[in-house]
Amino acid sequence: MRSIICNFEQNIFTMGCTNCSTKNGVPNGCKSNGACGTGGCDKLAVYDWLADVELPNGISAYDILEVRFKNSRKAFYRNLKGLNLQVGDVVVVEASPGQDVGVVSVVGELARIQVRKKASNFKAREARNVVRKANPDDIEKWKKFREREKATMYKSRELASQLALQMKISDIEYQGDGSKATFYYTAEERVDFRQLIRDLADEFKVRIEMKQIGVRQEAARLGGIGSCGRELCCSTWLTDFRSVSTASARYQQLSLNPQKLAGQCGKLKCCLNYELDAYVEALKKFPKADVKLHTEKGIAFHAKTDVFKEQMWYIQQDKESNAPGVFVPLSPERVKEIIAMNKAGKKPADLKDFMVDIEVAEPDYTNVVGQDSLSRFDDVFKRKKKKKKSNNRNKGNRNNQNKQNAQNKGSNNQKQNQKSSPKNNKNNNQQKNKQGKPKNKGNQQNKPQGNNKPKQQTKSQGNNKPKQQGKPNNQGNKKTVQNKKRSSNNSKPNPNKEKK
Repeated sequence: MRSIICNFEQNIFTMGCTNCSTKNGVPNGCKSNGACGTGGCDKLAVYDWLADVELPNGISAYDILEVRFKNSRKAFYRNLKGLNLQVGDVVVVEASPGQDVGVVSVVGELARIQVRKKASNFKAREARNVVRKANPDDIEKWKKFREREKATMYKSRELASQLALQMKISDIEYQGDGSKATFYYTAEERVDFRQLIRDLADEFKVRIEMKQIGVRQEAARLGGIGSCGRELCCSTWLTDFRSVSTASARYQQLSLNPQKLAGQCGKLKCCLNYELDAYVEALKKFPKADVKLHTEKGIAFHAKTDVFKEQMWYIQQDKESNAPGVFVPLSPERVKEIIAMNKAGKKPADLKDFMVDIEVAEPDYTNVVGQDSLSRFDDVFKRKKKKKKSNNRNKGNRNNQNKQNAQNKGSNNQKQNQKSSPKNNKNNNQQKNKQGKPKNKGNQQNKPQGNNKPKQQTKSQGNNKPKQQGKPNNQGNKKTVQNKKRSSNNSKPNPNKEKK
C-alpha cells in the first residue's frame, strides 16, 4: 500500500522527491526503507517528536488528526470510530459532496498542538469524520482521477482564453471519488466566470468549484527552486505570509533591484523579513547616515554601512586637489565624536586620523595545503624540472668517468706487459680482458677458451710497439683525469672506486 502511494505522489506533487522510487515494495527515496518519521518527501511535513511518548493511565488519545491532500492543502478530521491510524496511512474522509481521499500527516498530541496553532476557532463537533482506511479500489480510483488533472488544466485554459477572461488557471484538484473538481486561479481584477463554469461542466461532466488564490499561494502550491538553491520556503515549511516592504531591504543595506529582491511569485522575497529584527536592533548604535562630516580638507559624505562589522564608510573631498575622494572607514563612536565637534564649531584636520584599522584575518584551515593560491603548483614543476636536468648531468659525468677509468686501466696494463716476459704477458692480457672489458662477459662465456690464447698473444705482440711511443700522451691523460676528479663533487661516491 505504501509503495503505491509513493509512486503516485511522485506524479502529483510537483516538487516532491524526484528520486522516490520503489524496490521490493518499499520506498527508498529518502533511504528510510518505509520508516520515514515525517510521512515521506512531501510538502509542509511535520516531524512527530511525541510519537514515542506514552500517555498517562486513564487518558485516551486525541481523536483529531490532520490529513494532507494535493500539494499543501491540509484539513483536520475527527476519528470517531477509533481507527488505529499512523502517519502515512491513506484514509477516506467526508466531503461535500461525496468522499475524498488523503494521507494522514499528524496524529496524537502533536495534532492538538497543530490545532491550537493553525485553527484557534476550531470546533471538534463541527469537524468532518474519517470514514475508513482506504482500500486498493479507493486508491486506484483516486489515482485515475488525478491523472486527468493535467489534461483538464490545458483544456480549461483554452476555454478561458476563448472567453477572453483575464485570469490564469494554475492548478486543478479532483476529489477522491471524482464527483467534484476545484479550479485554482489568479487574477488581478474581478472576473465574471459564470459562462466558463457552464462550459467546464459541459466538457468534464463534474461539479465545478472556482477558488481564487494569491500569487504567493500559487507559488506555494506549485513549488520551485529559489535563487538560494533550495526549495521554496512557502512550499516546504512557511504557512503564514506576512507583508514585505522595501524598508526591510533598506535596513539591510541592500540595493533596490527588483530582479534580485523579487521571488518566483513576483513579490518581494519572504526571506527579507527573517533577519530584519537583528538589523534594526544593531542599527540603534549608529548615527544617522544623512549627516555630513566637516573637516579642514572638505566635506565627507556617507557611502555605505557595514552593520555587523560596525563600520561606516565616508568619502572625503579634498579642496586643494581635484583628485577623487578616498573611502575612509570609521566606527560609529568616532562618527559621533566628529558630529559633536562640528556642532561645537570645530573641524578635525583629516578623517584619516579617526580611521579604523581593518585587519583581514585569514583562517588557518584555508591555507593548510595552499589551496587558496593560484600559483601553488609553479614551484613544484620548477623543482621537478631542475631535478631531471641535474640527474641527466650526473649520468653524463658518470659515463665519462667510467670511459676514462677504462682507458687508464688499459694503458697501465700495457706498460706492465712491456716490462714482463712473454709468459707474463699472457697472464696480464687475460686479466686485462677480465677487468678492462666487463661488457663482453657474455661473449667470453660463449666462445671456447682454447681460441683465446693465440688471439691474446697476437694482440699483445702487435700492439706493444705503437703504444710505447704514446707514453707521454698517457701521462698527460692521467693529469687531466686527476684534475677532472678534483673539480667534480667530492661528496658523491664514485662507484668505480669500489669496483677496483
